[in-house]
Amino acid sequence: MSNFFADNADLRQTLRRLDLARIVRLREDDYLQARDFAYAPRDLEDALDSYERTLEIVGDIAGEFVEPRAEDVDRAGSELVDGEVCYAPGIDESLERLRQADLMGITLPRKYGGLNFPVSVSVMIVEMVSRADPSLMNIFGLQDIAETVNKFAGDEMKDAYLPRFASGEVTGSMALTEPEAGSDLQNIQLKATEQPDGTWRLNGVKRFITNGCGQLSLVLARSEEGTTDARGLSMFLYERDEHMRIRRLEDKLGIHGSPTCELQFDDAPALLVGERRRGLTTYVMSLMNGARIAIAAQAQGIAEAAYRTAAKYADERVQFGAPISALTAVKAILADMKVSIEAARALLYETALIVDVKEMLEHRIAQVQAAEKAGAASAGADTDLKALRADLKRFTRLAALYTPLAKACCTEMANKVAYDSLQVHGGSGYMRDFAVERHTRDARITNIYEGTTQLQVVAAIGGVLGGTLADRIDDYDGEDFAATPELLARVRRARVRLAEATTRVRELGDVRFRDFHARRLVEMAIDVVCGYLMLRAAQDDARKLLAAQYFVDAMAARVEGAAMMVLAGEPAALDALTQLGSL
Repeated sequence: MSNFFADNADLRQTLRRLDLARIVRLREDDYLQARDFAYAPRDLEDALDSYERTLEIVGDIAGEFVEPRAEDVDRAGSELVDGEVCYAPGIDESLERLRQADLMGITLPRKYGGLNFPVSVSVMIVEMVSRADPSLMNIFGLQDIAETVNKFAGDEMKDAYLPRFASGEVTGSMALTEPEAGSDLQNIQLKATEQPDGTWRLNGVKRFITNGCGQLSLVLARSEEGTTDARGLSMFLYERDEHMRIRRLEDKLGIHGSPTCELQFDDAPALLVGERRRGLTTYVMSLMNGARIAIAAQAQGIAEAAYRTAAKYADERVQFGAPISALTAVKAILADMKVSIEAARALLYETALIVDVKEMLEHRIAQVQAAEKAGAASAGADTDLKALRADLKRFTRLAALYTPLAKACCTEMANKVAYDSLQVHGGSGYMRDFAVERHTRDARITNIYEGTTQLQVVAAIGGVLGGTLADRIDDYDGEDFAATPELLARVRRARVRLAEATTRVRELGDVRFRDFHARRLVEMAIDVVCGYLMLRAAQDDARKLLAAQYFVDAMAARVEGAAMMVLAGEPAALDALTQLGSL
């Protein structure tokens, strides 16, 4: 029997270590929801028990039902038949099993049929489903579409559509990318035209749309005539009808069970979500940040699967009279993989926790404002609007920094782990007889879609060079690391080297120099943050102490090398880049 929660000690320990007390209390409206919903928790322990039981259910579905179908799903892929997408049979079967388990509205409020779970717990679910079959995650994991509607749409739209998402009646898609607008979304050309009855019509093409066959799509379109920038874009909710045609399915390297579609909108009716002109600047940024955490979790799941298949193969493959797992070189590869996975997981769930705090602060502020407007006193704790807004400002900055850090870290790690797993398999891993070749193909998209690693660096570098990262590291440094004084000194040394490198970049004030070293600085930041997070987990766990020691050894060397590159570099040397990179 395979249960992807029960067999993953690090994931189980991560749940226990998460500081969810304030998040759950705010999410459950000081536990008053228990009066209206039979299954709402009455206290923190009740909530944690519910989360753990649900994760056990997901772990069982992932290990016993989804994973055994993954190979057939990969080989069958999706087909376009008479203009309709046909999923691989295993995808349909797995989606139905997840619907039966009431897992299609994980973070949605209970009044719409959702579970009202924190982001941190939903990310664990996504990780386990992705370990089983990452292509299924690309359909099941698009729940951020419903969450975007919940955050920004009016009550009428939410009442009409969110119960359908939560029940699994519909799946969705994010229809953003166009042939000439990939990373540069402000160049969107698909046109939205308002009708006399207040509805809108969409005309144009969208490309590379994951699950573009979904019944409901959030479509980014140009609503303001004569505009050419982000301020002319709005967000629309479109329900599949005869006015949208799926022109083709992309033939992809991996993630075969997830259809990637090219869509043609011909006067397609749609509804405006929220306010005009805020489509890209507000709604897509929120949607993308949620999607980036989901992709980080997807990468984490792929890495976990790739590591496990390598460890199993190494124990079973005998060469020179012994399993290759006995060879020091192979032991080192497996240790690198395992510790890298644990470090990335620590950053992923630290990020999810930050996002949870941010979202619950937004929720609480809205409650207090509504109570004040109605002339009523706010119930429960956290009623000081000034303090709440100050907290929200801080956690909004942290979420904007940590989301791209986690996406970059987890996806690059997954590609490296998949590569190393194939290397452990040797020639056998290059054959389709082993799952590792599928893991390697599936991992490759994770550091490309929902923003390449290069774009994550662009998103994160401001927080690294500014005070956001330094302030958060101050918080870490003030924690109790009494059990690991020597390791703490080494992490602090790495922090100093990061500070020296960022200071040099700021003082030079050279844009090209900053851009050239941006990725190096972001990777240093990831290493230092993960160093503190690994030490945190090692304070009362002997196994984690070993992992922290191994991680800090490698991290300290990486940070030192990167710092030397930045500190010794000169802007004038970048003049040679054009010549060096030309044919």
